[in-house]
Amino acid sequence: MTKEIEFWFDFSSPYAYLASERIEELATRHGRSVVWRPFLLGIAFRAEGTKPLTHYDAKGRYSTHDFARSARLWNIPFSLPDPFPAAAQDASRLFIWLDRHRPQQAVPFLHAIFRAYFVGNRFIGDRAVVLQVAGETGIDMDQAARAIADQGIKDRLRELTREAVGDKGVFGAPTMIVDGELFWGADRIDMLDQWMTRGGW
Repeated sequence: MTKEIEFWFDFSSPYAYLASERIEELATRHGRSVVWRPFLLGIAFRAEGTKPLTHYDAKGRYSTHDFARSARLWNIPFSLPDPFPAAAQDASRLFIWLDRHRPQQAVPFLHAIFRAYFVGNRFIGDRAVVLQVAGETGIDMDQAARAIADQGIKDRLRELTREAVGDKGVFGAPTMIVDGELFWGADRIDMLDQWMTRGGW
C-alpha cells in the first residue's frame, strides 16, 4: 500500500477545482500525500465520445446548478467563469515545470490558477493571464514563459495524458486513485475518506 493519493485534474474542471480545495486536508488526516497529475481532459472526452458537461442541454443545466450547489455545501468560493471552459495547456505545462524545478511553488500556483478562474473569472486560456497569476504567486514571469514553451514540458503533458487515459482508465476530472482504487468526481471525496478509514470493502 502506498502513502499517496493520485489527483488527476484539468484546470478547466469546476469539480476538479472544488475537490482541490478539500483533498489536502483529507490526505493529511490519513497520513497521505497528494500527487498532483495534470492531464488534458479534452483527450479523455474524445476517447469516451463525450464532451464538457455544459455542452449538453438538460445535463448542462443540471451541472451548472450543481457546481454552485456543491460549492455552497462545502463553503468554497465559486463563480462559473465566462467564457467556459478554457484550454488549460499553458497552466498545466507551467505546473509540471514548477513541480519538477520549483516544487515549493507548484501547489500555491495550482491553487492560484484554479481560484483565478473559478473565483476571479480570469480567463486562464489566455497565456498572459497564466503568466500574471504566476507573477502574483512569486514566480518569475520570464522564466514561466520559457517553461510553458519548453518542448520537454509539452511532451511531459502529453505523456501524462496518455498515462491517464490509456493506462489509468481516467475519463473525467477529478479522478483520485488510492491503493489502486479509482474514485471519480468531487462528490467521491467522502467515499474516499471512508475507504481509507475502513481499509476498503
